[in-house]
Amino acid sequence: MGAHELKTGPLEYRTQENQMGIMGFWIFLAAEIVLFATLFATYAVLFGRTADAPTPGELFEPGIVLVMTFLLLTSSFTCGLAIHNMRRGSVNGVLIWMGITLALGLGFLGFEIYEFYHYAHEGATLQSSAFWSGFYTLAGTHGLHVTLGIGWAILLMIQIAQRGLTNVTSRKFFIISLYWHFLDVVWIFIFTGVYLIGMVI
Repeated sequence: MGAHELKTGPLEYRTQENQMGIMGFWIFLAAEIVLFATLFATYAVLFGRTADAPTPGELFEPGIVLVMTFLLLTSSFTCGLAIHNMRRGSVNGVLIWMGITLALGLGFLGFEIYEFYHYAHEGATLQSSAFWSGFYTLAGTHGLHVTLGIGWAILLMIQIAQRGLTNVTSRKFFIISLYWHFLDVVWIFIFTGVYLIGMVI
């Protein structure tokens, strides 16, 4: 065992390199928080400026939004189960639960693509008004992050299937789980600050 390797604690924290890598990712997430805070602030400034385009209350569909929320929040739970299996040393458990997580994430993206297509068909495009420009930028940026997270997780799952659960792969997997949970938290703010408020005002 290396001089900088710990004998106890979760697998992903057992080396100084892993600890520093995870700390560095928390700093990255802080930058992501600033990015989304800026997008939320921009959306808030542009809220209500729909010009001649449809209003959010006319287009937002509670059923679809609730399904999207259910899919993403459930994926956060299954991602947690994948981490639990990682700490138990179960490669199959990690791959199964993360596979379910990504399937839920793909379902979320499918509904979001349908949602954007429907809004555009009804006359609410990125160019329709300041409000819809702010909406698509905020929701689209989140959707892009989910897409990147799915691609990242697939590559990592392939690596785990080939190499097993090592100090390195466990650190990488824990980091992708932090990223995924972060996206779920951002979605809760979008669900509340964009959809719920948009449907009642």
